[in-house]
Amino acid sequence: MIRPNRIGIAASTGLCVLLLGIPALAQDAARSNWPTVGATPGNSHYSSLKQIDRSNVSKLKVAWSFDTGEKGGLETTPIVVDGVLYTFTPTQKVIALNAATGKLVWKFDSTVKGTGPDRGIAFWPGEAGGRGKRLLAGIANFVYALDPATGKIIPGFGKDGRIDLREGLGRDPERQSIALTSPGVVYKDLLIVGGRTPETLPAPPGDIRAFDVRTGALRWSFHTIPHPGEPGHETWPADAWRSAGAANNWAGMAIDQERGIVFVPTGSAVPDFYGGERHGDNLFANTLLALDASTGKRIWHFQGVHHDIWDRDFPSPPTLVSVERDGKPVPAVAQTTKQGYVYLFDRTDGKPLFPIEERPYPASTTPGEQASKTQPYPLKPAPFAPQTVTEDTLTHRTPEAHAWAVKRLREMRTDGQFVPLSVGKDTLVSPSFEGGAEWGGSAVDPRTGVLYVNANNYASMGALAVHSGDSAGRATYLSQCSVCHGDHRQGSPPEFPSLLGVTHRLTAEQITATIHNGKGRMPAMPVQGKSLNGLLAYLGTDKDPLSVNPNEEQAGAPDSASKDSAAQTPQPQYTMTGYRRFNDPDGYPATATPWGTLNALDLKTGEYLWQIPLGQYPELVAAGQPDTGSENYGGPIVTAGGLVFIAATNFDHKIRAFDKTTGKLLWEATLPFAGNATPATYEVDGRQYLVIAAGGTGMNPRGPTGGVYVAFALPQ
Repeated sequence: MIRPNRIGIAASTGLCVLLLGIPALAQDAARSNWPTVGATPGNSHYSSLKQIDRSNVSKLKVAWSFDTGEKGGLETTPIVVDGVLYTFTPTQKVIALNAATGKLVWKFDSTVKGTGPDRGIAFWPGEAGGRGKRLLAGIANFVYALDPATGKIIPGFGKDGRIDLREGLGRDPERQSIALTSPGVVYKDLLIVGGRTPETLPAPPGDIRAFDVRTGALRWSFHTIPHPGEPGHETWPADAWRSAGAANNWAGMAIDQERGIVFVPTGSAVPDFYGGERHGDNLFANTLLALDASTGKRIWHFQGVHHDIWDRDFPSPPTLVSVERDGKPVPAVAQTTKQGYVYLFDRTDGKPLFPIEERPYPASTTPGEQASKTQPYPLKPAPFAPQTVTEDTLTHRTPEAHAWAVKRLREMRTDGQFVPLSVGKDTLVSPSFEGGAEWGGSAVDPRTGVLYVNANNYASMGALAVHSGDSAGRATYLSQCSVCHGDHRQGSPPEFPSLLGVTHRLTAEQITATIHNGKGRMPAMPVQGKSLNGLLAYLGTDKDPLSVNPNEEQAGAPDSASKDSAAQTPQPQYTMTGYRRFNDPDGYPATATPWGTLNALDLKTGEYLWQIPLGQYPELVAAGQPDTGSENYGGPIVTAGGLVFIAATNFDHKIRAFDKTTGKLLWEATLPFAGNATPATYEVDGRQYLVIAAGGTGMNPRGPTGGVYVAFALPQ
């Protein structure tokens, strides 16, 4: 691990200055506001405010807090425009708060109860003079246009003020599941969106779409699963575009407003872990796309994982920055990954600014699978998360934990990145299925070209099992549920609960609502008709899952075969046995610390300036182990005051400020719940505030969840 050093970071005259060329009054407004979840269209996570700085940050106190009164967790970054803060409650009601006092201004309840993550709202500043400005809020499968002053629906947008993202995908809308995990991005008069989709079939295609912000009309669409005649179609089976799913953007996008380019990272195709029905590289899954923001036409692309069978989505929105090369500024885009890689490209043509080579990897031993022979690997920067686990890099928390980890490691395949999962034997995956980098994204200081990214450093285990559903209900379970809850309903607590006996805890109506609406990490799934009835019957059995009487699966009212989505979907031959952490018997990561880090990377040189542990377990701190790092979700921000602010950590419920040059901890405060979100900073009436959503997350189900916004400021 690289420890903090005293390297000075001099601003290069060639690097971009965030507010260069903007009139003085507009500069003041830009400094005061936080108008997008990433602070700027390029996701800089940067603020030029500097009232709070290294010398006084230790004096920060709570200025106000607002309790939504709801449970369920928050992963939301508020936006702040002209003294008003706009954000979500845990059930996806939209609220406006006075950004100086935290007092409620208005609340919008769509009556659609959202239960998944909703990470922010988009804002359109309106016509010249601010006429027609609006909020564009994703709630479940809908996007609403709201008046920022009143919270009222704007009826001229879509149908009665909303558009339904299930429509316009070339498939039956009633059998599609899609929601905005991350907000759309605004370019001129367009709202450009992706969406969260199921990670199993059936799933809609991950089309990138642009809608008119005034009318809600579809203006363009880019097919991430190419249709016949489109580039990339040859990287799929010929008819895959009709039924294949995902390759979707769920992590967010970045906009180069000057050049009119939208940068779109995509996730994997489904099923995530077995690609026997989707031979080929599968463009444009796992790809960073550069599209013409006005037309949706592809400018360039880079595929980070060919034929993904490891769920290695691009998990973070890209970050735009200017990087010096040969004494000249180059407009660049940085993309962080679950593998712990950072890719850096010229924005205009996709040319890598550090070398990337294709490296060979093993073939799959699973019948029907055809893994890619090579995968891309950046020669620089070095990965910011561990790539392998050996006996020397196992936990030393206790001698007993170390001995257990050694024994367990020897039972697994441990050959590094991109080893295809095999049937009947666990493969170690490092970093874990949750990253490396995650959805919080990175922050960049545009004056220095230094990128700040947090990481999860633990490992996961994965294996495949033959898809041997001996009843209709079990077949649906294996295709839809087993990847998280295990092939025998055993789960992987606490992240993924056991479903054994679930019908004794929840009613059929409650289970159905969770299936159709999603909850936390679980996306909504369009399981209907006989498939739904069979799944409910299977979940209600207490017998060995492999000896269920098939006749029991037909219980429940009959339904039209046209609605039986699972019956019309080819079942995979193999299923993943469930997301499982490589944890010791006490529930801590079985790998060596730090289990979470914050990293500062000089994009000019590709060298890390510092890497420090991020996060603590309170009980381990009490036992004399304070610097373990921990699992973390939510990203950093950086300010002209010389500070990096980040919460993110799952277990200690803290928000922290670090010296951006050295990584030294300068301030911390404990939140009412884990701050699994990216903070924002803004100014009202000359006072700078720092705000964070504290609500916990479904990524930490053993922790409490709520819905509280906390703002800090210097004492007046």
